[in-house]
Amino acid sequence: MKVFKQQLEQLGAQNQYRSIPDLIHQGRYITRENCKMLNMSSNDYLGLASDENLRRSFLQQYGGNFPSFTSSSSRLLTGNFPIYTDLEELVAQRFQRESALLFNSGYHANLGILPALTTTKSLILADKFVHASMIDGIRLSRCAFFRYRHNDYEHLKNLLEKNVGKFDRTFIVTESVFSMDGDVADLKQLVQLKKQFPNTYLYVDEAHAIGVYGQNGLGIAERDNLIAEIDLLVGTFGKALASVGAYAVCNQVLKECLINQMRPLIFSTALPPFNVAWTYFIFERLPQFSKERSHLEQLSAFLRREVAHRTQIMPSQTCIVPYILGGNEATLAKAEYLQRQGYYCLPIRPSTVPKNTSRIRLSLTADMTTDEVRQFAACL
Repeated sequence: MKVFKQQLEQLGAQNQYRSIPDLIHQGRYITRENCKMLNMSSNDYLGLASDENLRRSFLQQYGGNFPSFTSSSSRLLTGNFPIYTDLEELVAQRFQRESALLFNSGYHANLGILPALTTTKSLILADKFVHASMIDGIRLSRCAFFRYRHNDYEHLKNLLEKNVGKFDRTFIVTESVFSMDGDVADLKQLVQLKKQFPNTYLYVDEAHAIGVYGQNGLGIAERDNLIAEIDLLVGTFGKALASVGAYAVCNQVLKECLINQMRPLIFSTALPPFNVAWTYFIFERLPQFSKERSHLEQLSAFLRREVAHRTQIMPSQTCIVPYILGGNEATLAKAEYLQRQGYYCLPIRPSTVPKNTSRIRLSLTADMTTDEVRQFAACL
């Protein structure tokens, strides 16, 4: 045990020690150690997670005859239920794509997709700032990979040009909305690059965009009218959609490859049908939340301006607003100060973000009021 204790002590000395907090959730507020705070750290972007009317409507449609609370098995064995197919068909139809496939989480999706679709003769080119789950999937793929500079498409183009003809297939991997900086990939440029090089595929993670952007809430790809051009469009149900799980939209060939070769899908007990039914209920209503999306954008634009005045650093174009302070100690102190003022703000430190860019990741939700966000900004 000594070596593990030393590791923990080292993390503490570097102000990088993490712990799981005890929290009580009350709508958009959180209570911790008897202190009630406005939750500025949630991914519940549309504010649906605590919507009692939605929850009541969902439960009433079943009376007392609810879907099963467990699947008890992998979908490839006995764990498949009609609601899974219903949701996949709804997702595919909404995206106007041939197929969709469900996963237990965004992490499961990103961990398993690339190893299932690549060989040792393949190449992966990933944005420097893609999520840890994508990095883990890349490592498990055991093929060649390079990380191009964040949103630097000239660098990406150079890497593509240098590797023409050397690999059997190439995957370009990016998020649409980046989870720590809140900035947005230029999907149009990525699609253009993909088309310039043979056997090149584009894989986009919309975890922080689904529900929030696009006329029907289908993400940045919908907003930019590029859904049909992206080979693998991945998103989660556990953020703006207030549920659990993830999806990929793709063609039928890729779906069948994933069913046959994706280990996190094959060897995991499937999500409970009850949860999948709730996801269906929310996803079906996604186009109806335009007022929430509009209000969220207004709040986000205001907070981005306020933070930019104080830091002169504002990469964000979304409802994820990084308050970049640099050092771990200063970031921890600021987070503690804001919590004392009644705002649940959390420090984000290396290795989650690059060295010397520790920040408070401010995350807005549509159930916040304009006055609440203005009062928060005054405390910065």
